[in-house]
Amino acid sequence: MNTLDRIDLRLLATVQVEGRITNAELAERVNLSPSACLRRLQHLEADGVITGYAAQVDPLAVGLGLQAFVRVQLEKHEAAMIERFVERVASWDEVVACHALTGNMDYLLHVYVADLADFSRFLLDHLLNAAGVADVNSSFVLRTVKRSPSLPLSRAEHALARTQNSAGNKR
Repeated sequence: MNTLDRIDLRLLATVQVEGRITNAELAERVNLSPSACLRRLQHLEADGVITGYAAQVDPLAVGLGLQAFVRVQLEKHEAAMIERFVERVASWDEVVACHALTGNMDYLLHVYVADLADFSRFLLDHLLNAAGVADVNSSFVLRTVKRSPSLPLSRAEHALARTQNSAGNKR
């Protein structure tokens, strides 16, 4: 993949927030012709920089009133055990994100369920029955203070500017 430039970052920042924006409007915002804008967008998609488009759904509106973060520690760190755990997690619809961690816990699961009874079912029927799970620690979300699906692309733009400045100083 080619290096991203400022225009690519502006395109990405806009479509992160407004995924349904028209190509004409996007082109106008980033000061490109519609055809050039569409080509850049298609390249970002083909290169895997843009990985998809999705609607943001209010969990409460669809009956998912309980959100939890669940820290999981495995008994052993053998490749086969890790692979089995990862496969099981991938099959659980309740888990919307799973992160491998450093520190005293191995994984952090982000879970959405209807209520405490539903969480109990998930915990007892799925997670605690998963081979290799040694310890589980759950925290329930009381209130979401900030939730953003957008990456902080302004940080990437600052890094790009520093890179260009240091390259210019070497000439």
